[in-house]
Amino acid sequence: MLKFENKLEMLREQLGFVLEDALLEEMAQVAKIRETSTDEVVVNVGDHLQMIPIVIEGSIKISRENKDGDELLLYYIEGGDTCAMSLQCCTRKIDSQIKATSMEPSLLLMFPTEYMERWLDQFKTWRQFILDSYHTRMLELMESIDAIAFMNLDQRLLKYLSDQAKILGSLEIHLTHQQVADDLHSSRVVISRLLKQLETKGEIKLLRNKIILNRF
Repeated sequence: MLKFENKLEMLREQLGFVLEDALLEEMAQVAKIRETSTDEVVVNVGDHLQMIPIVIEGSIKISRENKDGDELLLYYIEGGDTCAMSLQCCTRKIDSQIKATSMEPSLLLMFPTEYMERWLDQFKTWRQFILDSYHTRMLELMESIDAIAFMNLDQRLLKYLSDQAKILGSLEIHLTHQQVADDLHSSRVVISRLLKQLETKGEIKLLRNKIILNRF
């Protein structure tokens, strides 16, 4: 188990330029560590949220899921980020409306929801951090809506692969065609056909459960 000093150092590294030391120390006192593996579900639709994560290492995919299990990718959170939609559910005291899944092995600090609410009144820097998080996620949601409304599926697919590569810091994307289809709310057959077209154009190379981009 990580000690207080270790957690404080992590928080300072990620958020020391945003939050004052008194808040960071309090956060380190109450934070719980959670380590996740690739494709592990951190938060599911319908969960009653008692802990809210801040990503220290790795990246988390945030998506919507309907009653049939179909998913739609909304945005990603990375180091120093928290999930604005989870915070909204927390403050409104409603069950989770989103699904959060680790894209890679990740390290999270988990905070009891009552503290996160209290800090909104106690620390102006925390309130600004949360407002900035809402703003960033809103821009990302608008970008996702624009992609769905105005891009052809092949353009969305290439953008999706490029975003994945940038977040993971690698041109090699370890996903099945079905996983890509789920994120883009399409069928595996359609995605496989479009991936083959991108390979023919020289944009990507297809291997078993792996897609390699030629560039970011």
